Amino acid sequence: MGRDGRLGPAGGGEPPLRLLFAGTPAPAVPSLDALLGSGHEVVAVLTRPDARKGRGRTLSRSPVAERADAAGVPVLQPRSPREPEFLERLAELAVDCAPVVAYGALVPQAALDLPAHGWVNLHFSLLPAWRGAAPVQHAIMAGDEITGASTFRLEAGLDTGPVFGTVTEPVGPRDTAGDLLGRLAVSGAQLLLATLDGIAAGALEAQPQPADGISLAPRIEVADAQVDWTLPAHVVDRRVRGVTPAPGAWTTWRGDRLRLGPVEPLPTSLGLAAGELSVGPTGVLVGTGRGAVRLGDVQPAGKRMLPAPDWARGARPTAGERVGG
Repeated sequence: MGRDGRLGPAGGGEPPLRLLFAGTPAPAVPSLDALLGSGHEVVAVLTRPDARKGRGRTLSRSPVAERADAAGVPVLQPRSPREPEFLERLAELAVDCAPVVAYGALVPQAALDLPAHGWVNLHFSLLPAWRGAAPVQHAIMAGDEITGASTFRLEAGLDTGPVFGTVTEPVGPRDTAGDLLGRLAVSGAQLLLATLDGIAAGALEAQPQPADGISLAPRIEVADAQVDWTLPAHVVDRRVRGVTPAPGAWTTWRGDRLRLGPVEPLPTSLGLAAGELSVGPTGVLVGTGRGAVRLGDVQPAGKRMLPAPDWARGARPTAGERVGG
């Protein structure tokens, strides 16, 4: 059952579903694992094409593709799910339902119409809050104390379809987006399985999303992760945690980019101006618009991540010097 009691698995005896699983990144793998271990049949996996990554620009398969390969499940990787060849293949598979977890491309209506039970999306927010590509990141940056995951029927609109069920998750005061997403990936996988069990049993009916409480969570680009030191310390803290580990918070130092790990907000500014550095026995502090933060790990351009005091010993900031230009 979901932690808030809104959804529980259907009873035994329901006929298994033929499934096409659609997903790409690592947070989708627990859901694929749950479905592979269930009574349902994953007949194929849809994921994004192999991409070049890292300094060597080597061609890499998605985490979902790698898991499907290990399980011996056929992998479909169209450049777009609009391709006629993919639509033909989907029709041939005759799947009952297509569960989706962070696939990464818009599914056209022609594909949405093919499975008898449609496409069921696992989204990492309590809809209608945080519709969009980065719900976990935005929840942390907004200071939400509770978030969760929802399963809903995929429609042409942006995360607008009727909801089958939810599971809630508290946001810890030091959670990064990676921490929170890791937990939601696990609890959300069980929610997705319970949803499909309920659909198979004919015991679950999706409910329209409320008209109130809608918020949007657009994709966060690298430029969005630059720290604005004029904001209050608690806001800087949330924003840094919200973009950790990706795309990663950063500021500038002597004209180069300085990547930042999570910071610790302090209640007073200690007389520091926004962006001003102070190095002392208590660590490396940076002033903000209200209060200050203590830096954790930092990564200078072209270097590895290291504790801020170690970085400061080499950088030797002068009195009054600032990060952030």
